[in-house]
Amino acid sequence: MKTDELHIITQILAGKTGEFAYFLDTYGTQVFSLIVRMVGSEEDAEELTQDTFMKAFEHLSSFNGNSSFSTWIYRIAYNTALSALRKKQTEVLTFDDKLWNTVSETEIDEALDDETEENLEKLRNILELLPPDERALLTLFYEEEKTIAEIAHILNQSEGNIKVKLHRLRKKLYVLMKTKD
Repeated sequence: MKTDELHIITQILAGKTGEFAYFLDTYGTQVFSLIVRMVGSEEDAEELTQDTFMKAFEHLSSFNGNSSFSTWIYRIAYNTALSALRKKQTEVLTFDDKLWNTVSETEIDEALDDETEENLEKLRNILELLPPDERALLTLFYEEEKTIAEIAHILNQSEGNIKVKLHRLRKKLYVLMKTKD
């Protein structure tokens, strides 16, 4: 936890509510990115980002400093987006898990490390097919560069569970990329 952030929180709780703008400026873009990845709509993501920061502001006194503020706000954002998606009951992509059991790590690494424009576009399209929680996990790890420990805290899961999910998601992405050829 950044000492200056703890100081800002103390000031906000003491009545200087304008200081909350620091958190909007510092974390607004990242929170929006996570939510838009989950919900797939910029308009919905804007509203949910506002909801996230309102919840954070309303519950700021419950922030205990055991994690960084960014981890705390990401957890609120994740839960806010997931809650909104549950209300919509979006259709989820499913396929047979046996498909990826024969795939080698080398094949996956080669396919996912290919940064050609064509491959990146294919990957972006496939990400839209994934369920929101899987898109969020990939966004936190690859785009936001959060550690496994931070992601585990944000998603309220064990580090081992996060590692297994990331491993399976890499295989799933590979299989989806190969089936879209």
